[in-house]
Amino acid sequence: MTAHVLTDSWTMTRRELAHWARQPGQALVALVFPVMLLLMFGYLIGGGRGVAGDYMDYLVPGMLALTMAFGLEGTMLNVTQDLTRGVIDRFRSLPMTNGAVLVGRSAADMLQSAVALALLTAVAYTLGWRAHGGPGALLAAFGLLLLLRFAMLWIGIHLALVAGRPEMVQAVQILVWPVGFLSNALATPDAMPDWLGTAVRWNPLSQTATAVRDLLGGQGGEPGHVGAAVTWPLVLLAVFFPLAVRKFARLGS
Repeated sequence: MTAHVLTDSWTMTRRELAHWARQPGQALVALVFPVMLLLMFGYLIGGGRGVAGDYMDYLVPGMLALTMAFGLEGTMLNVTQDLTRGVIDRFRSLPMTNGAVLVGRSAADMLQSAVALALLTAVAYTLGWRAHGGPGALLAAFGLLLLLRFAMLWIGIHLALVAGRPEMVQAVQILVWPVGFLSNALATPDAMPDWLGTAVRWNPLSQTATAVRDLLGGQGGEPGHVGAAVTWPLVLLAVFFPLAVRKFARLGS
């Protein structure tokens, strides 16, 4: 049974990767967009209210975390397009493990997210930023970032299955921006009003960003946030993964 699940999921993952080759524009935009934001906030717009020291030292870990919130609309749009075009119905009629379509979609998204993290880190290094925690800390930080992405991905898949139509994704994806920017990715909550700073600190994305800053020795890092950076995504997964699987199983019923 496990072998069938892995084989079918890998087949669906290859299908998603083949879409990259045929339509590279969408994947390219997803990779370049975080780099543009890093350059804009680091050099054009400025920022860092309340941040002591080098703002880039604070900004880069925050941008790495913020990148995990962006690009979900691409996966959501692809899921809804498969729904409306009857692609998922055809897959469900085949002798394929139930849910392999979603696993393949999530695996391709995670691969793209890992590439995006590597690209953004490389660009940050060319700009003079350095990770002070060593290779082990950098890998641990990437692990926390990808865990957050995995949790947010399944929230996006569930919302896409609920929305059901590509045009509805445009309305749903607007929610990503408040979650992303209502965090400490770009500015410290200490410089915000108390009520807003409290909300920012509780944001799961803020917990991950703070933990990454601590691991990499950046400005704004605080010890003790790694546990929260692991717990929040696991809680979100415990809620939205079964919801997405159940919604997928009930499609067409």
